[in-house]
Order: sequence, then structure tokens, then C-alpha cells
Amino acid sequence: MPRAAPWTGSARAEAPLPSPARLRQPARPFRMELLLPMASAGAILALDQGTTSTRSMLFRPPALQPIGLAQQEITQHYPAPGWVEHDPEEIWQTALATMRQAIAGAGLEAGDIAAIGIANQRETVLLWERATGRPLHRAIVWQDRRTAPLCARLRQEGHGAAVEARTGLLIDPYFSATKLAWLLTEIPGARAAAERGALAFGTVDTWLLWRLTAGRVHATDATNAARTLLFDIHRGEWDAEMLALFGIPAALLPEVRDCAAEFGTTDPALLGAAIPVRGIAGDQQAATLGQACFAPGMAKVTYGTGAFALLHTGDRPVRSRNRLLTTIACQLGGRRTYALEGAIFIAGAAVQWLRDGLGLIRQARESGALAAGSDPARRLYLVPAFVGLGVPHWDAEARGAIFGLTRESGPADFARAALESVAFQTRDLMQAMRRDLAAEQHGAQDEAAVLRVDGGMAASDWTMQALADLLDRPVDRPEVAETTALGAAYLAGLQSGLCPAPAEFARSWQLQRRFTPALPAAEREAAYAGWCEAVRRTLSRPAG
Repeated sequence: MPRAAPWTGSARAEAPLPSPARLRQPARPFRMELLLPMASAGAILALDQGTTSTRSMLFRPPALQPIGLAQQEITQHYPAPGWVEHDPEEIWQTALATMRQAIAGAGLEAGDIAAIGIANQRETVLLWERATGRPLHRAIVWQDRRTAPLCARLRQEGHGAAVEARTGLLIDPYFSATKLAWLLTEIPGARAAAERGALAFGTVDTWLLWRLTAGRVHATDATNAARTLLFDIHRGEWDAEMLALFGIPAALLPEVRDCAAEFGTTDPALLGAAIPVRGIAGDQQAATLGQACFAPGMAKVTYGTGAFALLHTGDRPVRSRNRLLTTIACQLGGRRTYALEGAIFIAGAAVQWLRDGLGLIRQARESGALAAGSDPARRLYLVPAFVGLGVPHWDAEARGAIFGLTRESGPADFARAALESVAFQTRDLMQAMRRDLAAEQHGAQDEAAVLRVDGGMAASDWTMQALADLLDRPVDRPEVAETTALGAAYLAGLQSGLCPAPAEFARSWQLQRRFTPALPAAEREAAYAGWCEAVRRTLSRPAG
């Protein structure tokens, strides 16, 4: 297995990692839009750092109408099979560039910005020197599976139950702790430096906050802390036993604060003035806020590189019996609310594979039109286990497979299979959530309950109709599609006194379109049965 070397690269240079030949996807050009004319000062700036791109959006409080957007894609690095990395400096530079461009494009100055809110790709791990801010390695992305052997050993040793009870999570490479343990083991001298307090660990929010505040603030919020395998979600603090289990020195850890809180102010040299940072949440929790899913039983799915379903369970955590995750939905005023979560590792990434891997489309938005030309009688099943399978299987060793190929199979069938794979995986998640709610006597979610959707794939009418058909439930797409940025902006606006309390904010949520089921039940169930069989044949170990 390749070993890590100290990070010396930049966004434009290769890191000196002695690893197999890697694939690199070039970053695409910067995109900037002016959405609405700005009528007054007091805008909220949301920095949304995702897996494939960084975007900055401006919103006008109190209703948080979007008034500006800037976006830039980031390079994906694949040093070895199942490994995924990002350049920390590129993350920072795209964040800074898009913030500056969004402000300028809206005709504003830094002094017009009331506050900044941050939403971020969760679980991704960074490690840097406190004295210099120099990263020791590329960021290890949440999709990365290099620590699967360590996770398997910890499960075999019987640690799974204790980890789940304290953190709400399963022992899996998806989460931060084993990634951080890998860095401390593989980078020469890193563990000794960490133990003497010379290094800082953070997820992407913490890294961006550190850079925005010129190293003055090393902090995170409860939603990001809850994704590390190191945080007790019941007591709301770092857990000493989890730190010992994974071999993580406490000196590495950031301070954990509420999602809406004072996180310091930006270095004036960066944007032209000192701007307070007043909101942080992991991207999926931010999207849940942006979708106004504040009441128990409400659910949303965000379709990005992966797809993530969160179902609000109120002020007490529901422990899953179906291999879902129990996570913190939000923490305000020291009070935590919780959610059940299911993760699909590959959603929009399957469309990227159609585009970049197979060359079947030139742009992602072409996938729905291509899929519409498929003959349903020639059904293909794509199980997109490119980096393993998430809920409810948690099989890090599974790899992608296609079933049902015939001589007549063509590009339209591949496109349909890729898009339907997302709908099938969503059904897996929603069924598991209903079973958990029923077991906890919360009352199983109504089969006809509405699902709110957002993210890039939600823009595809064909995909959302397929989702409604295969779920047999209405699917609602909001007027403001950028719900992750909206949620980050809401937190910053709430802390600034510019946005109303959650119940009032929820009344401002607007529907753009509802997709209602139209597929006959027999066809739906036959299609889903075929999917279940395809997954069974893909798993690296027997189900159950």
C-alpha cells in the first residue's frame, strides 16, 4: 500500500506521493452569475465548499432571496484504487476567489456583508501545522476507502456497538477518525508532532475558518464534529474513549460550537473588511435547514456527488436497527436536535461517469433526455459501487457492476440505469427509515408522505419523475435549489438577528414543482425486485 509523504504541493503541483499512476480531472472554468439587483446593504454570504466544486452565494435577508453566485470546480485526485484526495490549498483558493467574485459581481463591497455562513463536504480530513498553516498531506475525501482494512479489524475486535452507542455512526472508512489515524501513522513524525500540540486537525469547515481568520480560530460546529467517530452526540463533547480507540491525540481537536455562533472575523486583507463568521454546518444538515425540515418526520434528500437522506427525529436520537446513522441535525443555543441519515456514495458521480468515463454525454443535463430514449423492456441495472456501498449495506469492498446487458443495450440504456440507480438507492434508504421510526414507536412515516429534494440531480425532470415513480410518493422540488448555501446563510442570518426563528422561516419555503407517482404498482415492484437481486450479486459478502 502506498505510504504518505509530507505535503509540499499546491493547487497547481503534484504531491510527492509514491503511489500508482493517478487520474486527474481538470478543474473547470470559474462561473459567476448575478441573480438579482441588490437593493440594500446587509447581505449574507454563504460559502458552500462541496466535493466537486466551491461556490459562494449572496442572500438578501430576512427572506434570503439569492442575489449572487460564483462557482469553481476543484480537481479530483485518485492516487490509488479507492483513494480520493483534494488539494487543501486549492480548496482555500477557490473559496477565496468565489467569495471575492460573488461580492464584486453583486456590486457590493465587503462592508455590505453582515455575516458569513459556511457549509462544507463532511468527513473529509485535513491535517496542518499550527505555526505555519502548511498542510501535511492532501485532504482525504469522505469517499476514500483506504482505511477499510482498519475498519474491518476494529469491527472484528467487537468495537462496533460502543462506537455506535456514543457516536451514532458505524465503523466505516466514510468517517473521519480512521482517515486521521492513517495520516498520523503514515506521515513520518506526524504523531509525535500531534502529541506535542504542533498540529491541527479539521474537517473542511475548520480548515476554511482557520484560513479566513488567519489562524486565530480553530473551531467546528456540532454537526461536523458528529461525523468524525470521535464525538459523543448525547453529551455534545469529544469522547475520550473514542480518541483512545482510534489513537487520536486530543491536542489536535478543534473547539465545538453551536451551528449559529460567533466564529471570529475574517482577516481584513482577504475581502477588504473584517466580516464575522456566524454560521457553520455540514452540507447535509445545512440543506436540511434550507429545506425547512424543522419538524419531526420531515425528510429531504440532497443529490450531489453522493446523495444524502435526512429525516428529522426531534430532540432525541433514534437508534437505527437498519444500519442507518443517528446524527445531529442542528445545535442552537446549546440544544441539539437529531436526524436519521442514509448515505448513497454515488449519485451525481454516476452521471459524471457517463460523461467522463464513457463519453456518452457532453454535459450532465443531457443524461435525462438520453435516458428517456431507453426502452423499459431492455432494463439494465447499474449498481454504482465505485467506492463501496453505503446504507443499508455498508460494504466497503463492493465494486460496481452492470446486470442485464444484451446485444441491443446502448447509450440510452446506460443513462437510464445510472439515473434509476439513484432512485433505487433512495428507496432503500426511505424504507429503512420507515422501519426505524415504526420500531421506535414514533409512527411509521406515511407511504404517501412528501419527500423534499435538492442538489444538482434534482434539476432533472426525468430523474425526479423516476424517483417519484419508484418511491411511490410525491417528490417536491423547491424554488430555491441551492438549499445547502441557503441553510448556511440562514444560520449566519439567525445569529446576526437578520433572519426569523425556524418556524417563521419555514413558512417562507416555496415549492417549484411537485412530481407525483405515475408508474403502475406491478411495474414498480418488479423493477425494484430486479434492483435488489443486482445488489445481492454485487455485495462482497452475503447480505445480513
